Amino acid sequence: MNVVKVLVAAPLHEKAIEVLKNAGFEVVYEEYPDENKLIELAKDVEAIIVRSKPKVTRKVIEAAPKFKVIGRAGVGLDNIDLEAAKERGIKVVNSPAASSRSVAELTVALMFAVARKIAFADRKMREGVWAKKQCMGIELEGKTIGIVGFGRIGYNVAKIAKALGMNVLLYDPYPNEERAKEVGGKFVSLEELLKESDVVTLHVPLIDATYHLINEERLKLMKPTAIIINAARGAVIDTEALVKALEEGWIAGAGLDVFEEEPLPEGHPLTKFDNVVLTPHIGASTVEAQMRAGVQVAEQIVEILKG
Repeated sequence: MNVVKVLVAAPLHEKAIEVLKNAGFEVVYEEYPDENKLIELAKDVEAIIVRSKPKVTRKVIEAAPKFKVIGRAGVGLDNIDLEAAKERGIKVVNSPAASSRSVAELTVALMFAVARKIAFADRKMREGVWAKKQCMGIELEGKTIGIVGFGRIGYNVAKIAKALGMNVLLYDPYPNEERAKEVGGKFVSLEELLKESDVVTLHVPLIDATYHLINEERLKLMKPTAIIINAARGAVIDTEALVKALEEGWIAGAGLDVFEEEPLPEGHPLTKFDNVVLTPHIGASTVEAQMRAGVQVAEQIVEILKG
């Protein structure tokens, strides 16, 4: 009897590997192979699991005659050629809910870090500088948070913001009034949200409509005391416009986990600002999120391959 092979091409939680092995599959593991290696490995496997990398390109898909399913342990599918998969009738599965809480908590952590100048204070302490006077911050209670994109992550951020005593404004092309009520949120236009919010946080996928959604014109609508947080996708903000906004003081600061170019190049203009907190795309990097993402995708793959 032929053993079903599943290629795991990115680090996956051991519980997810267990799910695959318990289903009787042979697991082939190779961490982040390049395209040529991936083509070679894909030849005799029926499923592949990736994270935000490697890329499952048309070439890879065409080199894999047995492919039935591609799994992405995480949210976005921008590293998978969906068109090529569709042409071949290959199912693509992911785990969009797995990291919602983790990304929401990082968003709130970035809000606090920018509002209280935590990264700057830490840097100064390590340099032997007691920068107490330069570390005057703001409280979040009583402030208005504007949440752009009210899906799973936006909803989780709103829940935490409500608990912090913040006023919640929401913008989403598909408003869910019932969920908004749960968090005491109010739907407004994007322009009104940008004008009224003390903290603006972005939770939208990267599609044509959201590319550079936050541009120069929209950054100019924000209060000079406001901060912007992005843990969604880098290109939702026009980086050049953001650098200009920070240089010219249109806004008070930013917390960024995602960038138009990743990894962020050394000496990038964003690294020069003391009022900007930067993290290396770690929104989903929690033990809990990684376990959920891996297990959810593994279970879907088992279901598909076992018919």
